[in-house]
Amino acid sequence: MTELLYQTDAYVQNFTAVVTDVVDGGVVLDRTAFYPGGGGQPCDVGVLTAVAQTWPVTKVKKVGDQVVHFMEGDLPDVGTAVTGQLDWTRRYQLMRTHTAMHILCGVVWRDYGAQVTGGNMDPRQGRMDFEFETMRQELVAEIETAVNREVAAAREVRVAILPREQAFQIPDLIRTKINLLPEGITEVRTVELVGLDLQADGGTHVANTREVGQMRITDYKSKGKINKRIYVELN
Repeated sequence: MTELLYQTDAYVQNFTAVVTDVVDGGVVLDRTAFYPGGGGQPCDVGVLTAVAQTWPVTKVKKVGDQVVHFMEGDLPDVGTAVTGQLDWTRRYQLMRTHTAMHILCGVVWRDYGAQVTGGNMDPRQGRMDFEFETMRQELVAEIETAVNREVAAAREVRVAILPREQAFQIPDLIRTKINLLPEGITEVRTVELVGLDLQADGGTHVANTREVGQMRITDYKSKGKINKRIYVELN
């Protein structure tokens, strides 16, 4: 199994690893800091280097139980020692954005009791759908003020990996309308914005809400009778 460095330290930008398998168009490593995508967060990109050769990593995806790094050019052999380097500017923007989505989710759940019905993100922008019957400009302005108050509150962001039974004793751990955690998962990774939000989550986050920076709600739309979409951008 690949050691997933990003699960416990999202700030790892460079790492060393060994190729353990070669698949069609990509390689599996014994350890990686590349996030393979999921939960609305896109995968990381970057490069792998061995001696004098460098391979652009164009996509990272979980295939079965393996994290596959898809690369351009001739692939390195099994046993090759490589150095991985993330496109850190892009990754850090995604970390800020993902934490921003949790701030938005936490505020909407705390203040209005609305569940999440969907979401997606790109660097410094994202959208999230909620179970609202109505959405108006005044409500959107209230939410924007509240989320920026939470950014300014400089809340610590904590990550934990818990046994499934222990994790599911946490009230409201699953904030989405559909539980996306398969029965076979024995450990659950949680992300807590201390004092605001605690959810099961597999993505990468900043260490403190102040790193998110100013959040702007740029648009909102009705996507159904009780489904409203909010669009967010970061500076």
